[in-house]
Formats: sequence, C-alpha cells, structure tokens
Amino acid sequence: MTLNPDSSLVELRSLTFGYGERVILDDVSLRIPRGKVTALMGASGGGKTTILRLIGGQNRAQRGELLFDGQDVTRMDQMQLYAARRRMGMLFQFGALFADLSVFDNVAFPLREHTSLPEALVRDIVLMKLNAVGLRGACHRMPSEISGGMARRVALARAIALDPELVMYDEPFTGLDPISLGTAARLIRMLNDSMGLTSIFVSHELEQTLDIADHVIILANGKVATQGSPDEVRHTTDPLVYQYVNALSEGPVKFHYPGVSVLEDFGLQRAASLAGATS
Repeated sequence: MTLNPDSSLVELRSLTFGYGERVILDDVSLRIPRGKVTALMGASGGGKTTILRLIGGQNRAQRGELLFDGQDVTRMDQMQLYAARRRMGMLFQFGALFADLSVFDNVAFPLREHTSLPEALVRDIVLMKLNAVGLRGACHRMPSEISGGMARRVALARAIALDPELVMYDEPFTGLDPISLGTAARLIRMLNDSMGLTSIFVSHELEQTLDIADHVIILANGKVATQGSPDEVRHTTDPLVYQYVNALSEGPVKFHYPGVSVLEDFGLQRAASLAGATS
C-alpha cells in the first residue's frame, strides 16, 4: 500500500528511541493514513505502545521526527504539546477509569478539565457519547458496578468526549470475552467511520484486527517488518511476518532469550573439567 504523505495524520521519520542503551525503535519510518483504522502489531516488547506514547509526547525520541498533522511533536514546548493532545483521544489498556467517579463523571472529566462549557451542555455531550457506546443507561453506575467490557466502552466514550481527530487504543481487546471483544472491535470501526476519525490501535488479536483494520503495521526487532492492507499482510512471504500471522513457534523469533549456553549457566562445563582433572 503506497501512502500519499499529504494523506497522513501521523508520520515517523527515521525515528530512534530507547531506554538507556536498550534501543526500542531503530531508525523507524512509517505513516498513519488520515481517516483510516491502523493496527500496530508484533511481538511483545516490539515498541507498539511506545509509538503511542511518542505520539502523545509522553516520551521524546532521541533522533528523528514525529509529525502530527505536519508539526514535529519532538520539538513542541509544553503549551504546544497540550494543544496537540486536545486533538487526541486515548483508550488506555484496561480502561483506566477513575474508581471514585461515576460513569458519567468519568466521561465528563476531559470536558470539565479542558473546556468552559456550561454543565447543561456537558450533560448532553456525556449522554451522547455514552449512547454511542451503548451505555447511556449506566451513567450513574460506579466503575466497580460494571463489567470489564463495559468499563472499556466507558473509557472509549471518555476518549471521544472532546471530538478528537486521532484516537489511540492500547490493546483494547485484552481480557475481553468473545462477545465483548466483538463489540469493542465493531465500535472502533463504527466510530472511526461515523465521526471521521483517524484510529491507531495496538493489538495481538489477529482475527479481529485484520477484520476491522484498513492498514496494518507489524514491528519486529526495532524495525517495521511489513506494512500494508490486511490481505497483503495475510499473504506475505516474509519469514518473520509469516511466523507471526500464523502463530508458529519455530521461525526468526526465537523462544529462548539470548544468553550463555546451558552447560555454562549451570556450571556443567566446569564440573566436567574438574572431573577430568581428578580422574
């Protein structure tokens, strides 16, 4: 899939980021198409959530650029970053609702924090967003009184409360039963299309992800292993991507973390040497 730079809401250009000496993203370049649903996939620890944090400015790249609507997030000051964040919505893993606030007040929080809207208008907006995720009737419930799947939907209503241009989802399907998972997937697709959003979500759920995504990016070893449409990813011949898409235990991604040999780690070589010396 060839993307026109003008159609990209987010773009990474030769971006490198790491923690200390550990490089997470190594000279990565990619584009997030405007108005589409993009999935970030790959093995755990491959930098998927890190990309979301870089887009939101929680982390800053050591090298390269990260453009949001043409503006480099890595060079923004605090006021510019806050202005950019108001154009973004974030669904955190497991929802991250405020436990001591009702469902209504959780969704109202960003409206009260970032706007001066009258309370009557806040009420109408909150109820509209909750209605969009099917939970208007649960507005007075506390987070402890609703299921995990419902909590994820409340968090989604909160993420879209300010009508953002970009919504980011950090593993929205984790821990959900099949019904809740299917509901969450359909909501991501429906809200993206009906609200004219650009959506990015991190996921390990292959079937649901490939069903709703327009564009798929698979990360591996700090690089982009492949990107394209779901069909292009399904039929790739790249060994690493083929292993991931088909859930194979054998392939470029090894089960064992690199280390010294078993003999050396358990002292067997030294024991064998000593036994030979005393015989």
